[in-house]
Amino acid sequence: MFEIKIVYAGGKAESGSLSDIESKLKKGKALAIKVEGDLKDISMIGQLGDDTVLEAITFDSAEGKEIFRHSTSHIMAHAVKELFPEARLAIGPSTEEGFYYDFDLERTLTPEDLARIEERMSEIIKSNNRFGRKVMARKDAIELFKKAGENYKVELLNEITDEEVSLYEEDGFVDLCRGPHVPSTGVIRAFKLLSIAGAYWRGNEKNKMLQRIYGTAYDDKKGLNEYLTFLDEVKKRDHRKLGRELDLFSLNEDIGPGLILWHPNGAIIRRAIEDFWRDEHAKADYKLLFSPHIAKLDLWRTSGHWDFYRENMYSPMEIEEIEYELKPMNCPFHIQVYKSNLRSYRDLPVRYAELGTVYRYERSGVLHGLLRVRGFTQDDAHIFCREDQIEEEVVRVLDFTVFVLRTFGFDKYDIYLSTRPEKYVGSPENWERSTEALKHALELKGLSYSIDPGEGVFYGPKIDIKVKDSLNRAWQCSTIQVDFNNPERFDVGYRGSDGREHRPIMIHRALMGSLERFFGILVEHYAGAFPLWLAPVQTAVLTIAERHADYALNVAGRLRAEGIRVESDLANEKIGHKIREATIRKIRYSVIIGDKEVSEGLLSVRRRNGENLGSMAFEDFLGLIKADIKLRR
Repeated sequence: MFEIKIVYAGGKAESGSLSDIESKLKKGKALAIKVEGDLKDISMIGQLGDDTVLEAITFDSAEGKEIFRHSTSHIMAHAVKELFPEARLAIGPSTEEGFYYDFDLERTLTPEDLARIEERMSEIIKSNNRFGRKVMARKDAIELFKKAGENYKVELLNEITDEEVSLYEEDGFVDLCRGPHVPSTGVIRAFKLLSIAGAYWRGNEKNKMLQRIYGTAYDDKKGLNEYLTFLDEVKKRDHRKLGRELDLFSLNEDIGPGLILWHPNGAIIRRAIEDFWRDEHAKADYKLLFSPHIAKLDLWRTSGHWDFYRENMYSPMEIEEIEYELKPMNCPFHIQVYKSNLRSYRDLPVRYAELGTVYRYERSGVLHGLLRVRGFTQDDAHIFCREDQIEEEVVRVLDFTVFVLRTFGFDKYDIYLSTRPEKYVGSPENWERSTEALKHALELKGLSYSIDPGEGVFYGPKIDIKVKDSLNRAWQCSTIQVDFNNPERFDVGYRGSDGREHRPIMIHRALMGSLERFFGILVEHYAGAFPLWLAPVQTAVLTIAERHADYALNVAGRLRAEGIRVESDLANEKIGHKIREATIRKIRYSVIIGDKEVSEGLLSVRRRNGENLGSMAFEDFLGLIKADIKLRR
């Protein structure tokens, strides 16, 4: 009798015979197994050979969560088919925090329907039906799903090249799936259906709109409840909701989806961000540029964007029989500025920066407030340097990036080094050299990073920095990209110390990414309660009675003269109402003016959190507020 060795998360290992191995796995809450890197159903243990070493996959691992949630999506599809037999199944994958399934159903699903589906899912889970795997010839699977009227499954099967496919069945419900799945439906301990949304089949608006049900699942109720509490906080911080409440920005269908209107309050914050950005770039020896919003299409053919990025570009427009294109990138413009003068090796590095507005085609289904738009402003920069300067320049950019992110309150982040994709330009040797330069710069700074295979841009490898917000969500913001390609395509050069022409290296770099996206992240990070240096209104001056108006206006005027953003509320309302209004608008300081303040020439100061700072002289309050602004807190 042979033995099988089980390795659990954390390195714990134990052995057992085939007769008792399944019970040991169940005691360890195993959902599936991994054998020589391949994930398999627990039921496949009987097919293992002598002295097999397998890994028990539990919910604690990313793979375990994916299997657990994907199995829950199958249970949901089973419930939907029982309640709505006319529904046609599309796809139902797991996601980072849950799962979804797309259905073709003429009847529009309602929140009440979700409750019914949840109830039926609970019954299926209670039945503890076994998930059974069946391998079938692809042609037979096509016939099976044709007879069932599942045209979306037939379409998927027609694109599969394998001669055999796997199906999973539980209590008569059959679905196309690679697996693995949990052993039985009873393993699913806690789940919740969250929402219904529209989704085009395969994300293409030319296809039929399907109904997508989102849900999540955990291995215990505690984990589920914690996640639902997190979702409630996410809803409270939604930048679209706060954008309306704080009058920061809007979208307008008469203008077009994905195009942002900045309102005065939002524009104040944006200007503060831009002023900081420009000042710090001047200190870092960058030269600021402005470039047009359109250019001849040939420019984008030269850069390679027309070949590699066309699906994200708009249709060209014709001007005097010449094709022009809305710019998706700023880099070709910066190259032309560099080429406008002869350059020597002594001139390098040359650093150009621009808050450049670009336009990219995004499908309407993926547009999302400020986070996914069609027109946005990049905090873009391009560095032209010698090859021996790459590492030093990347280190400078890393330091600059960390400084900027910390200034805005982000001190946690994950770093990824993205390598060569399948479709690329340039020689493998150049890719290798530039990847090593990025890697060495990260190691020189002592920054931990992960490799993101194949996720580089078509012209070079890159470093991506994903910031963690106050809810510990990761957001892609900063990027550093090394480019050997565009200098070659645009015939960019410099005169070397040997008197010969050489090719510079181009480093593409963004610290915040797009201002729109970064602004949306800031709104959610701070829940709209911005640091004082960014706040659209830094102080509210509130009167208790009409007779205090003149003194209040004098205080507000003196603050405004000192550069403080201040508003006065002189309305004939109770002071409690005015304080609540200032709190709802997330104004940090309220200055309350009554008889005592007028007679003594003082200010009564209250913080947004309800803390009463008492009476103070104007100069003391001005010093307090200026200190907060200077320290950017």
